Amino acid sequence: MSFAGTGHEIRCVQRKLLLEAMERELPNGSIRYSSKVVTMEESGSGYSKLLYLDDGTIIKTKVLIGCDGVNSVVAKWIGLNEAVTSCRLAVRGTATFPEGHGFASKLFMFAGNGFRAGCLPCNDKTMYWFFSWTPSIQEKDLQYNPSKLKEYVLSKLHNAPNLKKVVGKTELDCVMSSPLRYRSPWEFVWKSLAKGGVCVAGDALHPMTPDLGQGGCAALEDSVTLGRCIAEALNKNSTVENNETDEEECRRIELGLSKYAKERRWRSFQFITAAYLAGRLQQSQGTITTFLRDRVLANFLAGLLLKIAAFDCGKLTSK
Repeated sequence: MSFAGTGHEIRCVQRKLLLEAMERELPNGSIRYSSKVVTMEESGSGYSKLLYLDDGTIIKTKVLIGCDGVNSVVAKWIGLNEAVTSCRLAVRGTATFPEGHGFASKLFMFAGNGFRAGCLPCNDKTMYWFFSWTPSIQEKDLQYNPSKLKEYVLSKLHNAPNLKKVVGKTELDCVMSSPLRYRSPWEFVWKSLAKGGVCVAGDALHPMTPDLGQGGCAALEDSVTLGRCIAEALNKNSTVENNETDEEECRRIELGLSKYAKERRWRSFQFITAAYLAGRLQQSQGTITTFLRDRVLANFLAGLLLKIAAFDCGKLTSK
């Protein structure tokens, strides 16, 4: 879906399809599934690290890029704190309309009255929707019951018939929920994001609330920037004799990781801060914040998603 006069588009891509597309570009055997990292430690002297997986496997590596999600073991090893709760809960789902959903290529958004919700098409037959709110103590258990979650969401959508239709069409096994957490943006001001040949990317680096719809996009930005920084580090002094030691190569990669961390520091700060503020303002039902949202910040909030997304992370390779 495009926005007239802006030169920007919003596309909703199902995560499963994106992952499958990236997997097809990798050599067979590159991905090892069901291999959760339990802990890690340094292996004696030098650059080596030991990764302990939950199946008992131990992997030794000299360079490590942690993409292990919001509960990242690698981020903790670097020195980053655990993500903190936003006290909000999000429900997401996909509805399939075999004969076509009939919705235009538009993002439908509903904010205020204590919740934030919306839906948009993935294709002609599939609609993605979301709903977030701050649950009461009694409502927190809803996250474990898809049937009650769906019923609760439907009960809040009296003034949003289009979204209510989409949620009503969603099968229970396509309803997911999760508490929303984020990394304190102040960590990006004073903490190191790379350490001894180790760095993090994706949710391991910048867990954020989903109010900008940029979580997956941010991870792709990370990957492009990271690939470029490592390539530049390895290409420097490319005329160096082929007998360069492993230690010298690791040192150059470490410099590349440090450059990557520097490039992504303030972008990550921007993501997390903007997402948190946008979610709080749009979900609020307080008198003052409602006035500010609807009368003062309406245009700003409407364009925030596009403004954040309009970022050039550079090309993957440099020559």
